[in-house]
Amino acid sequence: MANLTGINTDMSGKVGQFVYRKTKRGIVVAQAPSKPAIPRRSEKQAILRCQLGNQAANFRLYGDKLALAFEDKTPGQSEFNLFVQVNYGVTPVYITKQERLNGACVLAGYTFCRGTLTSIGHSINSGGVLVSNLALGTLNIGASTTVADLAAAIIANNTGWEELDQITFFRAIQYRDAEFNIPRALMESWRLVLDLADETLLYNRVPALGFTTVSGFLGMNQALSDGGAAWVHSRDRGNGNIRVGTQRLVVVNSLLESYQSMAALRASAESYGGINTKSVYLSPNGTLLAIGSLTAYAGDNQQSSGGSGTGGSGTQSGDSSSSSSETPAVAAPTISGTTPFEETTTVTMSGPEGATIHYTTDGSTPTSASTVYSEALTLNDTTTVKAIAVKDDVSSGVTTRTFTKGSGNNDSE
Repeated sequence: MANLTGINTDMSGKVGQFVYRKTKRGIVVAQAPSKPAIPRRSEKQAILRCQLGNQAANFRLYGDKLALAFEDKTPGQSEFNLFVQVNYGVTPVYITKQERLNGACVLAGYTFCRGTLTSIGHSINSGGVLVSNLALGTLNIGASTTVADLAAAIIANNTGWEELDQITFFRAIQYRDAEFNIPRALMESWRLVLDLADETLLYNRVPALGFTTVSGFLGMNQALSDGGAAWVHSRDRGNGNIRVGTQRLVVVNSLLESYQSMAALRASAESYGGINTKSVYLSPNGTLLAIGSLTAYAGDNQQSSGGSGTGGSGTQSGDSSSSSSETPAVAAPTISGTTPFEETTTVTMSGPEGATIHYTTDGSTPTSASTVYSEALTLNDTTTVKAIAVKDDVSSGVTTRTFTKGSGNNDSE
C-alpha cells in the first residue's frame, strides 16, 4: 500500500487492478481484491438447468391456452412452475444456451395439463394416424355432421362426459430453421363445446385434421409426422372452477433422440458454464458414487456440440463413455423395447461387462437394493422403467425409458 500526493489528489475509484481512495493524507492506493471465480455447477445442478430451456420453449407454444390447465394450482403458483414440476426428469431434452436464446424448441411428450377428469387415451395405428379412445358409435363424421351430432356420439358412447364439456385438439409442428439450423415448433388448437342443441356444421367450427372418424373412434385425418398432437377433456363449472383431464402431447419427432443424448447434455452443460468435475455424491444406500455419467462423459470439459441425427421418440438417458481420473465411472445400462405398443411389449436391458443391473418400474430411483435384472420383462400397461448398473460397489447414472401402451389413458408422472 502507498500514499500518493500531488496533482491527482481528487482522484478516487478503481483503475485497472488498483483501488484509489482519497484521504486527508493523500490518495491511498491498494490492489483490488480478486473476486473468486464462479464455481461450475455440480452435475445434478447442470442436468436440472439443462432441461429447463426446452421445457420453457415448449410451454410458450401453448401461449394463453394453459391459463387454467392445472386444477391443483395454489394461489401464487404459476402454470410454468407446475409444467416444470410434472415434467422434470420424465422426458429430458437438452438444448444449449445459444439455441435457447435463438428461440429453439424441440417438441417432446410433456404433460401440459393435469386434473381429475378422465384422460383421453391415444394410440398410433398401423398407418401412423393418431387415434383417440373416444368411441363414436355409429357416427361417421362427414360434411353434414353437426356439433350436436358429435356431442351426442361422445356423450352416449363414453363414460365421464357431460353436455357442455369441452374437447380441445392440439396440433404441433416441428421443423428446422433454414437460417440458423436450429429446431423450432408451432402450435395450433381448436376448442369445441359439446352442445346438444348446436346445429352448426362441425367443420365450420373445427378442422377434419383432428375431428375424423377412424375405425369408430375420434382421430386425425392424416399420419402424425414430425410433430405432436393430443385431445383434452375440460369442464367449466362456473366461477372459475375448471376441471381438466391429465394429458401429455403425443410426439413423433425425428429430431428428438439426438437432443436426449449424452452429447446433447454435455453441450448444453458447457454452454451454461460447465460442470464441477470434483463433485461426488452420497447415494441413498449410503455409499459414495463415482463422478456421475455426465461428468465422466465430459472428461476435461472441452467444448463440444450435440449432433443432429435422427431417431425414435423413446426417452432414454444416462449413457457414459469415459471415466474420471479418480474413480472409474460405470456406464449406464441400455433399456430396449418397442413403444408405443398395442397389447404387450418385451423390455430387455444390457450394461457394461461384469456389472449388475438394478431396476424399478414404479417411478422410483433405483439403488443397489432394487430388483436385479435377470431376464426380459413383459409389460402390459404404460410403464416407466429406470435402471442403474453397479460394478465394484460403484453405481452408474440412471437410465429412464417410458413404454406407452397404445390404447387406454395416458400415463402421468
